[in-house]
Amino acid sequence: MNLKLSTAIAAGKVAYWLSRFRGYQGSSLPGKAARRLYSGTLHDLAKKVRKGIIVISGTNGKTTTGNMVAEILMDAGYSIVANREGANMIAGVTTSFVMSAALWGSIDCDYAVLEVDEASMPLVLAEVTPVVIVLTNFFRDQLDRYWELDKVVGVIRDAIKICKKTTLILNADDPLVAQFPITTGLRSLFFGLGRQESSTSASSQTRESKFCPICGTALTYDYFHYGQLGDYHCPGCGFTRPSPQLEAVELNVVPGGTRCRIFYEQQAVELVIPTQGVYNIYNALAAFLTGLHLGINTQSILSSLGRHQSVTGRMELFTHLGKPVYLCLVKNPTGFNQGIATLCAAEGIKNVFIIINDSEADGRDISWLWDVDFESLGADHRPYQCLICSGQRGEEMALRLKYAGVPVDRISVSKDIRSAIKNVLAGHAGSAYLFSTYTALRPVHKILKQLTAKEDLQ
Repeated sequence: MNLKLSTAIAAGKVAYWLSRFRGYQGSSLPGKAARRLYSGTLHDLAKKVRKGIIVISGTNGKTTTGNMVAEILMDAGYSIVANREGANMIAGVTTSFVMSAALWGSIDCDYAVLEVDEASMPLVLAEVTPVVIVLTNFFRDQLDRYWELDKVVGVIRDAIKICKKTTLILNADDPLVAQFPITTGLRSLFFGLGRQESSTSASSQTRESKFCPICGTALTYDYFHYGQLGDYHCPGCGFTRPSPQLEAVELNVVPGGTRCRIFYEQQAVELVIPTQGVYNIYNALAAFLTGLHLGINTQSILSSLGRHQSVTGRMELFTHLGKPVYLCLVKNPTGFNQGIATLCAAEGIKNVFIIINDSEADGRDISWLWDVDFESLGADHRPYQCLICSGQRGEEMALRLKYAGVPVDRISVSKDIRSAIKNVLAGHAGSAYLFSTYTALRPVHKILKQLTAKEDLQ
């Protein structure tokens, strides 16, 4: 028995219960405590995983993709370790192992499924050796907390290069992700989305990758899905969208979710997930391909994805008096744009609540709100009963909506979060959408749980 490891595990478990007693989540403190006592805690526990470690990173979709992969593996009968609540820096990753370990250092785990923050990839990969790394996408995130995209991609690329036996699961539609086989030399499998009715020949949203990541020539697109995601090629060096091993077509919004057809290995299956948004189809494709690569039966994967329940704030569904209420975490322009697109695609009259904080965890710089396509909310004949703004920067959010063309008689500001949410839920609209930055998410979620009944999609 490793006495240092056992002491670190014990300290982490005590820290967890103390944190919970104080009303916190206990998602990072146990890992910090364990690492403080023994820096090899994560390394030693990760070596005890029997079959392999799956690491998921990227700007948007890490938590949802990680949870989908975890559910696929558990439904297939495997035991797992996972940081399912999204504590994705090295302390949170360590916590997931500490809380699953026995005091003497043993751990019952076939697979570990780890969501990892982009900036934490070098630290985590120095201590764990994954069999699979999934990269979802790369978009500009909080500018005062994260580096420029070129640096983010470079840091991850350099960290991944040491993983010589790792298979990459990559988004073919994002040129920033699709470059990795060329720049790392690692074996790679691709997922992607074929042309859809909603695909456009031009992108009105902020695009992060206008130039070829290999030679710097301006990319040419046949179509866009959103942001820089689409079908592209470089007229300079020939870099082009890879042919995906797994591709989805014929996306349709259905009651309570999204349906599509998936093609792989000359086969076609229908996938239905109980959540909305094109971005969630991307998450499901990443999880699907990961499951296939790990040898999971196709029907088992489809069944798992069909039962997936969104975690806190990932277009999470509640009900109030029979109408749907969606809670969506927003932290960057692309994610917010996709939340708005989902809202706009839904039928009927909606009520909207937006809460913007600028605490350190949210990012002090809120200028990114001017890159969000709020203009689509201000388009003519949009059926909104009201848009209520709140949070530390509620007034600035209301001003942004005014400049976006939203009628001022539809906009209001309320500092009382509970009262604002009650007003949104009490309106006569057929549905409600609540958008929240990170530090406001837990309070909003708590209020929603008190005011609504959670929808049972099982």
